[in-house]
Amino acid sequence: MRVVIQRVTEASVRVENQVIGQIGYGLMILLGIENDDQQEDIDWLVHKIKNLRIFNDENGIMNKSLLDVQGEVLIISQFTLHAKTKKGHRPSYIHAAKPDIAIPLYEQFIKTFSDSIPTKVASGKFGAMMDVSLVNHGPVTILIDTKNKE
Repeated sequence: MRVVIQRVTEASVRVENQVIGQIGYGLMILLGIENDDQQEDIDWLVHKIKNLRIFNDENGIMNKSLLDVQGEVLIISQFTLHAKTKKGHRPSYIHAAKPDIAIPLYEQFIKTFSDSIPTKVASGKFGAMMDVSLVNHGPVTILIDTKNKE
């Protein structure tokens, strides 16, 4: 699994001009799923993200976690995070999981996150054309890939 995490003051996702997910202060997470991802990747990633100390303390130093600031989370599926661009000019998505694998893992990621924090977890719609809006606070943007957790 690969994620792009952005610290936000607000974020929302629209499908067909309808807001289907919206949060205030917290994290927007773009989630890319590969064919060999599994529950172990979800558990590791959720634990890592919710405990990342990327929110400012009273001295303006990034020393607080999502849990500390009671931040909200917006999770968006993003297969293009697995784009391979080495050859030519058209990205290849051969490593991105097909829907029969990705949808259950995406839904489980959302559930695992929801079960692990006391605040709001919103999401996009898998496979839909989505319009995502956010205000990146900082800006703070972090990339994490479960293939590089060692």
